[in-house]
Amino acid sequence: MGALRSMLGAIDNAEAADADAAPEVESGVIAGGVAGLGAGEVARRELSASDLAAILRAEASDRRTAAEEYRDIGQADAAGSLDAEADVIDAVLHDRADGG
Repeated sequence: MGALRSMLGAIDNAEAADADAAPEVESGVIAGGVAGLGAGEVARRELSASDLAAILRAEASDRRTAAEEYRDIGQADAAGSLDAEADVIDAVLHDRADGG
């Protein structure tokens, strides 16, 4: 469950709205605001399939690196948990590659 939550969180973060796309702040309205209903809203980023795969590969890689670091300091249980999470992420990547 932790790996799945982490994957969803990483994807959600990557889809966050680009602050540079926000409309210019207007004078005469509430500080930092713009006039008009919904005028300050910015669309979330849309990720391609390759973007999603890159995010998931990075998540798996981060876990494998951390697992090695835990192994180096004698924390085999923590390393095993991280390896298991990386395996789940790899399985999702493999499933996506197979069209699943």
